[in-house]
Amino acid sequence: MNIIPTKIPDVLIIEPNVFGDSRGFFFESYNEKEFREMTRLPVTFVQDNHSRSNKHVLRGLHYQIRQPQGKLVRVISGEVFDVAADIRRSSPTFGKWVGEYLTAENKKQMWVPSGFAHGFLVLSGVAEFLYKTTDYYAPEHERCISWNDPVLNVQWPITVNPLVSEKDEKGILFQDAEVFP
Repeated sequence: MNIIPTKIPDVLIIEPNVFGDSRGFFFESYNEKEFREMTRLPVTFVQDNHSRSNKHVLRGLHYQIRQPQGKLVRVISGEVFDVAADIRRSSPTFGKWVGEYLTAENKKQMWVPSGFAHGFLVLSGVAEFLYKTTDYYAPEHERCISWNDPVLNVQWPITVNPLVSEKDEKGILFQDAEVFP
């Protein structure tokens, strides 16, 4: 696997070693030993999630203020623009975000540490999105920052209004959000 740093050093892009021929391909999507050696992150994943969304669906920006979740995310069908926003007040990159195109074809994964708000926009007709988390889902601790917050100013690659859930429509402004120390 290849680890690619982003402009926020704690967020990593992971490219697997893919072995393919005329029959198809094979790759290890996760190997705990190799992940820990390459990233130097002592993480343990406790939950796997799988979502399917249609074109122009935007999910996020989500986080859990207690029981924060680190996430290892990837796309197995389609294409998304994946975003991680640093909401750790003590971080030098507080209020900054990074985005990456994740596709079934490029097989890239993104490591989103706890302390970040996370979201994605579906660019293909349909996308299936998988993610491993370092803590369990706790709806009572879930928070949502508005996807179009003017301070974060995420540059989503979209020219139409995205399709968002009722919960995401009620996302609050970054300046009013509960953040991490």
